[in-house]
Amino acid sequence: MKSLLVLLVFIFPVHATIPSIIGSNLIDQTCKQTPYYELCVWSLISNPHSFSTDVKGLAKIMAFTIEAKATHTLERINHLLEYSSNLTQKELQGLRACADRYSVIIKGDVPQAIDALRTGNYKFAQEGINDAAIEAISCEEEFSGQSSPLSDMNSMVHDVSVVASSIVKIILSS
Repeated sequence: MKSLLVLLVFIFPVHATIPSIIGSNLIDQTCKQTPYYELCVWSLISNPHSFSTDVKGLAKIMAFTIEAKATHTLERINHLLEYSSNLTQKELQGLRACADRYSVIIKGDVPQAIDALRTGNYKFAQEGINDAAIEAISCEEEFSGQSSPLSDMNSMVHDVSVVASSIVKIILSS
């Protein structure tokens, strides 16, 4: 009997299941209050810390998600600039402007938001997150009328920022 119990604990660890059930309910409830439910859920469940935190922790995780997406976008921009022999002058200017905008997100907006979330200054956190969304859209506008090589990435950074801002809004309204 004792060996059966030990076997069951290894096959079905209850202690690991309970936080995931609680976390997934919190994730679901929180993400339903954002405009991009699927993106919110996907972003949060991809981070194991989401299952054992509160709404404030989910906001921090989303801020770090903005940072990761923005960093990935800046790496793409730098790659495009490095291999820019076939780009027009207007495309080069747009990419350089976008590099500046994404540097602002990574070095200014996200650290501001994360620090404000840690200290409980949620309004200031929301401002930093909203600024990140604006920078991503502004990058897209650098290519006015032309096809941007960063459209999908700009949309992702914008949308993740909107989700993060929505989660901070939940905190502010509670």
